[in-house]
Amino acid sequence: MHDNCSGSFENGQQVVDKVRMMGFSEGMLPLALPINCDCGHHFEMMYFEDKCPECSMVYGVTPCSAHDPSKVQKAGINY
Repeated sequence: MHDNCSGSFENGQQVVDKVRMMGFSEGMLPLALPINCDCGHHFEMMYFEDKCPECSMVYGVTPCSAHDPSKVQKAGINY
């Protein structure tokens, strides 16, 4: 269930699970966010759930935090 912007997450998998549950995983972000992946690749995150094109690390951000790159969390490779 959607709890507005009051949700707290312990890890990136919980963020990605929430975005998927809400049906936003394939939704486009209002503005692309710059991501510096752990593998050293830099890319623009375009969707609420996105994947590094170099190593397949999955990243997620909730709609309430989509404006803040520091709220993007990694969920794991091919999560």
